[in-house]
Amino acid sequence: MTDIPAAARQAVLQARHLVVFTGAGVSAESGVHTFRDALTGLWARFDPMQLATPEAFRRDPALVWGWYEWRRQLLLGVEPNPAHRVIAALEQRLPRVTLITQNVDDLHERAGSRKVLHLHGSIFTPRCFDCERPYKFEGAPAMAAEQPLEPPRCSSCNGRVRPGVVWFGEALPEGALTAAFSAAEDCDCLLSIGTSGLVQPAAQIPEVAAQAGATVIHVNPEAVAVHSANQYSLQGPAGRILPLLLADD
Repeated sequence: MTDIPAAARQAVLQARHLVVFTGAGVSAESGVHTFRDALTGLWARFDPMQLATPEAFRRDPALVWGWYEWRRQLLLGVEPNPAHRVIAALEQRLPRVTLITQNVDDLHERAGSRKVLHLHGSIFTPRCFDCERPYKFEGAPAMAAEQPLEPPRCSSCNGRVRPGVVWFGEALPEGALTAAFSAAEDCDCLLSIGTSGLVQPAAQIPEVAAQAGATVIHVNPEAVAVHSANQYSLQGPAGRILPLLLADD
């Protein structure tokens, strides 16, 4: 059983402004395949990094849309895990919580989190490739099979609808990124959960908080190197460690 240092637990539970920063590891504990996991079936022939680009969509929109619809159907078949639920509970308990995620699923929202900054977009918020008009899904995904699928058309300009995620070569949403760094500079405690710390510029967020004097707590299956007294590394699954924050409280 992982022991949470009393000072780290106190920093979370007494935070004036808590920032929670989540990565793929949180969703992986719900059974969500990470972006770099090996693909199956038809998709095994493709490199995900070659499908997740504007150029790929222009070249073969049915292939790219079909892949994302397959991924969206898989996401609808999983449930939030204890880590998602603890984060939502902290939002109810503390004066201010800013939740920032690199994940494109909606597991935080389904767990009860009310406002999520999606740095890499969301697979559940598609938009027109041409005019960027939002598109709303109606009912269940059109197809669960692993095969190409022609994307729907925009009701405004008849352009093809694209997934609402950030592709390689695209900028992160400016509003979400600005809000994320602003929150990191303002918070007194930051929880960094299930993130590799490799994807820039988001990887800078915990360091920005630490430099501003916040307590930074890393929760990850692998140990995270910490270099100051106001940082902690809690090694293990988030779904096991985070509930300990609220245990016997």
